[in-house]
Amino acid sequence: MRVFVTGASGFIGSAVVPELLAAGHQVVGLARSDEAAATVAALGAEVQRGSIEDLDILRDTAAGSDAVIHLAFRHDIAFTGDFDGAAASDRAAIEALGAALAGTGRPLSIASGTGLLAPGRLATEDDLPAETGHVAARAANAALTLSLAEQGVRSSVVRLTPTVHDAGDQGFIPAAIGIARERGVSAYVGDGSQRWPAVHRRDAARLFRLAIEDVPAGTVLHAVGEEGVPLREVAELVGERLGVPTESIVPEAAGEHFGFLAGFMSADMPASSALTRERFGWRPTEIGLLEDLAANYL
Repeated sequence: MRVFVTGASGFIGSAVVPELLAAGHQVVGLARSDEAAATVAALGAEVQRGSIEDLDILRDTAAGSDAVIHLAFRHDIAFTGDFDGAAASDRAAIEALGAALAGTGRPLSIASGTGLLAPGRLATEDDLPAETGHVAARAANAALTLSLAEQGVRSSVVRLTPTVHDAGDQGFIPAAIGIARERGVSAYVGDGSQRWPAVHRRDAARLFRLAIEDVPAGTVLHAVGEEGVPLREVAELVGERLGVPTESIVPEAAGEHFGFLAGFMSADMPASSALTRERFGWRPTEIGLLEDLAANYL
């Protein structure tokens, strides 16, 4: 298949592209800058210049492709406070891609997150996201994608864990490590029993490939390698490797200590991929989060 990948030069996209190429697919990757274009070309993919705001480019490239994997998201404005704007841009991109694929039976798979689901219990593929707060907008975009099945698109949603890990990660875990270095203490909230699911990015990349090759329209998949790694264990490893003490902080102090990470570091978000494994034969094979932290982060 000829596969159009948005976000092809990003942390996850740069694992998805070689996964697709190794399986014999052709790949065209969206690149909004010279640096991104060089990355996509170095991975072995064809470069399509543009961004997810260029809706005509999205429609035209999708129409000329056999499958689409949509990974791009405007983190640049989301992290500066305009999450609603980023979600609106994402929705417009999904609408454009869906319109190009309508009536063709071709696959469209997008990235979503298990962190959108209700915290405090083991989330499954059958669970629906929360309908309040900022997560509601991204949940609505996932629902829109699934609804494209009614328009003749073989749509699917791959929910990624809060931490997708591997060398080169610039997400929540590296941010927490940076805070530990800066403050001279590796902290966890309360008793540290909060659990984060995790997945290696190469395992996630394989699931995106399966999504466009094999998955029926309207399917939700969970890219979960580990159901829940206790954050106290993460903090203890970070403290040991950095040579700083590991300490508990009360929930009321989380905001002052962790800043924008406070809500995440306080949340218990376990998730399962049992249905994904059972239905589609996906099996994570890469190293787990703690082993990866020891090898590539610290």
